[in-house]
Amino acid sequence: MSNLVDRRLSGKNRSAANRQRFLRRFKGQIRKAVTEAVSGRKVADLERGEKISIPSKDLKEPVFHHGAGGRRDVIHPGNKEFVTGDRVDRPQSGGGQGSGAGGSPDGEGLDEFVFQLSQEEFMNYFFEDLALPDLVKKQLAAVPEVKRARAGFVSQGNPANLHVVRSMKQAIGRRLAMSAGPREALREAEEALAELEAQGKGRSMEAEELREEIKSLKARVAAVPFLDTWDLRYANRVDKPQPSSQAVMFCLMDVSGSMDESRKDIAKRFFMLLYLFLTRSYERIDVVFIRHHTVAKEVDEEDFFSSRETGGTVVSSALELMHEIILERYPSASWNIYAAQASDGDNWENDSPRCRELLIHSILPLVQYYAYVEIEEENPQSLWREYEYVKKMNRQFAMQRILSLEDIYPVFRELFRKKAA
Repeated sequence: MSNLVDRRLSGKNRSAANRQRFLRRFKGQIRKAVTEAVSGRKVADLERGEKISIPSKDLKEPVFHHGAGGRRDVIHPGNKEFVTGDRVDRPQSGGGQGSGAGGSPDGEGLDEFVFQLSQEEFMNYFFEDLALPDLVKKQLAAVPEVKRARAGFVSQGNPANLHVVRSMKQAIGRRLAMSAGPREALREAEEALAELEAQGKGRSMEAEELREEIKSLKARVAAVPFLDTWDLRYANRVDKPQPSSQAVMFCLMDVSGSMDESRKDIAKRFFMLLYLFLTRSYERIDVVFIRHHTVAKEVDEEDFFSSRETGGTVVSSALELMHEIILERYPSASWNIYAAQASDGDNWENDSPRCRELLIHSILPLVQYYAYVEIEEENPQSLWREYEYVKKMNRQFAMQRILSLEDIYPVFRELFRKKAA
């Protein structure tokens, strides 16, 4: 029988197999930590790794050992406080099995195990139960972006860009050109000397002159430098415009008094999913945040998720502002436009028909896709009914209801599932 030992190095992923086994074993704890990390991140800052802590109590290994067997009487020396039947008090917090800074002075504590979850692993856990389909895009805008491209060779440049092969070819060509004449004269002189020696005139004055000429020609050929500074060639790179795809993502959310923090947290996670979905299809993505109650306003991400207003809701104000921003900064001929709207469905009764008209005639002709999610457990209101009509009339409009955090992934999958051709 042959015993084979694989001693190949695994590079920086030397313990990749062990790491995967570790991740599978503590899958529940890691998924919980990823969920907690998502709630504290920004929409555009989700795609990076995370430091994960696993409690020490979850790291205990199961062991097999032989039992004592039979019945035995054991005497423990040093007991001066207890007799049979006494109840032993529970040790105080940190008494020998503390965690971190809460260790006991009488025993040794055990810190939590902390390790770094890579970006790819973090995203795998985040999208574990979510299938991201390929959304068909109507067009890809060509936006000039400068990228470094090769542009032949130059005689001057950075030593780091020295092209050895090209320089040596240049040196060989130069040596051949500079020594072609002396080499030809050297060949003729050697043939003439050989002819004189064959005739027995090797010691004649003519033969001595040929020897001096041969010596001079060899010196001329040897004087040609092997490599000259003129031979050096450097790889040249220039800035070349390259087409790249770009998209803009509009996030619209109701911040009136009826939208509490739990609803905002659900909306934030939905916007995160949409942003990550777009990053896998486009190189450049702009995010525009529009919040509204009775009046709409473009804000940054922090105000978008933290601000809370009182009063009623007029959804059409947000749609009108979005339409103005598209016409002013994001022409549909150059941008792929996506929109996601989150609301609890509350809206002024007479404003809902206005929202339907804005979507059908002003916004949907300009966008690639529009997704509406309603975060409400009660029966749909007038806004939902008007949007149902919009959904029947437009293929690029989708709507779903979200009742809890657990519904985010299924709803997102339904909104962005691959449509039939």
